[in-house]
This record gives sequence, C-alpha cells and structure tokens, in this order.
Amino acid sequence: MVRIRQSRISDQERVLDIWRHAVDSTHHFLSVDDRRDIEIEVREFLPQVPLWLAVNDSDTPMGFMLLAGGHLEALFVDPLRHGVGIGRALIKHALSISPNITTDVNEQNSGALGFYVHMGFERIGHSQKDQQGRAYPIIRMRLARLVAH
Repeated sequence: MVRIRQSRISDQERVLDIWRHAVDSTHHFLSVDDRRDIEIEVREFLPQVPLWLAVNDSDTPMGFMLLAGGHLEALFVDPLRHGVGIGRALIKHALSISPNITTDVNEQNSGALGFYVHMGFERIGHSQKDQQGRAYPIIRMRLARLVAH
C-alpha cells in the first residue's frame, strides 16, 4: 500500500538516497563532473523545500516529488520500486493539489519520458539546455489527461 505524506527533517537522508539511486540508474547521459556537481546542488536544495513522499506501510519513503505552483519540479522513485505504481500515486496526488500539471524532462532520460507519456502528458516545448544552463536538452510537458489504470 502506498501512502502520500509530506516530508520531515528525519526523511532527508532517505530522500537523498532515493535521488542518488534513481539518478545513477536512469541518468547515464550525465558526465561524471556534472553528476557530482548536481548532487552538491541537490544536497543543498532538497532539505529546504517541502516534498511529498510516497511511503510504504512501515512509513519508509519509496519515492518523492516536489510540486511548486502546478509545476512538477522533481519526481524520483527508488529504482527497486519502479513499475509498481509509486510514480502514478505521486502524480494523482499532485492532481489533487493542482489540476494543471507541467514538468520538464531530460530528453535523454527515455524511461522518464516514456513514463510521462504513458501517464498522459504531452510535449509543449523544448530547450537545448537544462535549468542550470548545462547542455542536456529538456522537453517541457503538461498533463493532458491522466491515464486510468
């Protein structure tokens, strides 16, 4: 059973572990230097923002998202839990907060891109660089309709 709750200070290390494992299993396109630099940024940033966590029956985080003003800034799921509905549960929760969701996805992250398309997101834009100006193309997406399952 997946339950969604807000993050607590005590969740910080687990959230960073989820981020690390998810990035290392899906972001093979990152250079070693960029991967290191991004982790430094994430370590500083994530503890300062309110996150929504998908937790199991033992209250252990399995995934998280950052939703800011209807924009899904981040959604990461422990790779050992991919494909079991955690991402879908987080998206449904995001919809309960904001009916119009947008997100940006790394073009080279085919798994994430496929997930968002499968969930009912459509492409609405493109950028040759990510939000930090790195040369990783971004696809801008918005939820057109939630696919029922």
